[in-house]
Amino acid sequence: MDQAQNELMTRTGPGTPAGRLMRQYWHPVALVDELEGPRPARAVRVLGEDYVLFRDERGRLGMLDRACPHRGVDLSFGRLEDGGLRCLLHGWLFDVEGKCLETPAEPKGSVLCQRVRARSYPVEERNGIIWAWLGEGAAPAFPDLDCFLAPRSHAFAFKGHIACNWLQALEVGIDPAHASFLHRFFEDETTDGAAYGRQFRAASVDSDIPMTRLMREYPNPRIDVEGTDYGLRLFTRRHIDERRTHLRVTNLVFPYAFVIPLSAEMTITQWHVPIDDVSCYWYTIFTSFGAPVDHRLMREQRLQLYELPDYKPRKHRGNAWGYDIEEQKRSTFTGMGNDINVHDQWAIESMGAIQDRTREHLGTTDKAILANRRLLLRAIAQVEAGEAPLMHLDRARAATIRGPVTCDAIGPTTGWETYWKELDRRRRAGSDWARATASPLVA
Repeated sequence: MDQAQNELMTRTGPGTPAGRLMRQYWHPVALVDELEGPRPARAVRVLGEDYVLFRDERGRLGMLDRACPHRGVDLSFGRLEDGGLRCLLHGWLFDVEGKCLETPAEPKGSVLCQRVRARSYPVEERNGIIWAWLGEGAAPAFPDLDCFLAPRSHAFAFKGHIACNWLQALEVGIDPAHASFLHRFFEDETTDGAAYGRQFRAASVDSDIPMTRLMREYPNPRIDVEGTDYGLRLFTRRHIDERRTHLRVTNLVFPYAFVIPLSAEMTITQWHVPIDDVSCYWYTIFTSFGAPVDHRLMREQRLQLYELPDYKPRKHRGNAWGYDIEEQKRSTFTGMGNDINVHDQWAIESMGAIQDRTREHLGTTDKAILANRRLLLRAIAQVEAGEAPLMHLDRARAATIRGPVTCDAIGPTTGWETYWKELDRRRRAGSDWARATASPLVA
């Protein structure tokens, strides 16, 4: 890869080719939790541009350009009153659609407010996350992913700040081999199986062997990648013996999400949203096919490692990501604690603010990363040519994007190609909400 390609893929600000691509999609801009409390308004920065997100007195969501259209002051400090957001400088009042309702400092009878609008952006709530459409024209439809179809009781949303470019944050999630090393634990059992950071020690399906042990003891998997109508499907196989193979099915959902299994009953869907070119947020929805999730407990667990109001990690470059040489000797491969988000954060932030991909020496474990870069470059070219890119969907097409399927299981060495499909059917048949939304998911 040359530097021009690297710049093309990573720069998403206004006017850039990748920025024009990214503005073809809905983006997570905040957690619903962030608009709770006495003042439901906050500044939001996405794709290198600044906005204000707020909920008015009637409970309606709105997102406007952060600069007041009068003199450009910061509307995120505005007063929430009288049906909208009121600028502090001259009292101009804007509703959730950007309509100017009042210009109180102007003379009586002034019609100036009828000629002024703040630019507004469509926003929607989906399972604990607020999404915004930042593009031109009509917004595309949301795909019928499991994380959106699940009832709120079975989905938990969270986020975290990462101090580097979005693309390297995404790429760690579509690198199946790294878990054998970066997330290696030297022991698997724990007296508290629910302790935060230990969830990946759940047993693989159809076995009593923890995922972490399998990844540790079989560190050189075979990886296969296939294109799908949503992006990529990854098959990672660790050969155990002639009868058994450890099989993980994971996914890339274009342009910047991955979907992976957390346990037999829960999946993780994680998006990597550019704040600007040198920082991003990950947003995650944990989706349960079994019992309802405990929202309060899951939030409390994660806030042990992230600080409000900006969800910045307590472990970061400034404190060496919590590195402890004694822990590295006896407990984890990294010496950075049990939370795999910290491991990933170290890996991607240590590459630099924007990874220099001209210096890479890629191997067979990088199949999915290469495939995704090809998808990304192709999609950028499509938008530049005036064409709709992958996953820019109308409602009919969006209804066909289902799942996607994930699994972590001990399956047959011969016949694994059909085993994972049957496993998915079995899980959905045992889930009340998934059974109610069932439709053919895989060929």
